[in-house]
Amino acid sequence: MKDIPTSSGLTEHSACGRELAAKLAALSHPARLRILRYLAAADACCCKDVVDCLDLAQSTVSQHLKILVEAGLVDFTPERQRSRYTVNRDRLSALSHSLQVFFSSCCMAGLDLPMSSGKNDRA
Repeated sequence: MKDIPTSSGLTEHSACGRELAAKLAALSHPARLRILRYLAAADACCCKDVVDCLDLAQSTVSQHLKILVEAGLVDFTPERQRSRYTVNRDRLSALSHSLQVFFSSCCMAGLDLPMSSGKNDRA
């Protein structure tokens, strides 16, 4: 019989769970995924670059960038004329690792599924 976690076991992981959920929520919109891919390919760019490339309204891009920055997945660097946005690759890597740990600890027990090494994976 499988052990069911008690409420005390769940409580100790609730902070990590909230953080993971917040990052996943930031990735839950298709436009934000498109923006993240664009930023990753461009290395660093301003809001106008994203607007021009993805054919989204400036206000839409600004709101989505704000959400990605608040989640820690994108870094914002204010500059004189054009503030720059860059993907925070370390935090994305940590998120990937957290997801692997989460799924292997709660959902994949007893399943023989290969886990990604993260080296050549694409979003």
